[in-house]
Amino acid sequence: MIVVAFDHPFLRFSRKETFRVVQCVLHGEGAVVSHLSVVFTNNRHIRQVNRQFLGHDAVTDVITFPIAIDEEHGREGEIYVNLDRARLQAAEFGIKFSQETSRLLIHGLLHLLDYDDRTSRQKGEMTKREDHYLKRLSKVGQASTGRPCKNESSKS
Repeated sequence: MIVVAFDHPFLRFSRKETFRVVQCVLHGEGAVVSHLSVVFTNNRHIRQVNRQFLGHDAVTDVITFPIAIDEEHGREGEIYVNLDRARLQAAEFGIKFSQETSRLLIHGLLHLLDYDDRTSRQKGEMTKREDHYLKRLSKVGQASTGRPCKNESSKS
């Protein structure tokens, strides 16, 4: 089950696109989730979550909380995506808000699936995976195939 919630006063990211991104990454990584909550939030709330649960008094763009891993039923987790940061970073990178929001969601999903970004090598691998899924998602978006992402080798 995938639950999408909005805790931002005015910015939104499509529920349909949220499900498409999640399904694309899960399919590509060969992963299953039994329950996933995706919360689209703002600077104030993500800072509060970051401080309360991780001990960091700072605003960030995405936070992932893996809750459980069950070999039989899949993973459970929560992902908080900061739409204020997505908007700011999209402007900085000269890309669409939706593309940066997708990247943050992908980043959060990869953390849920045990990817890490503590070292420069790990960051490079995560960025490569993010780019891979953004490319797959954009190809399907152009083709309107009804599939979450283009079928191709997932680990390229």
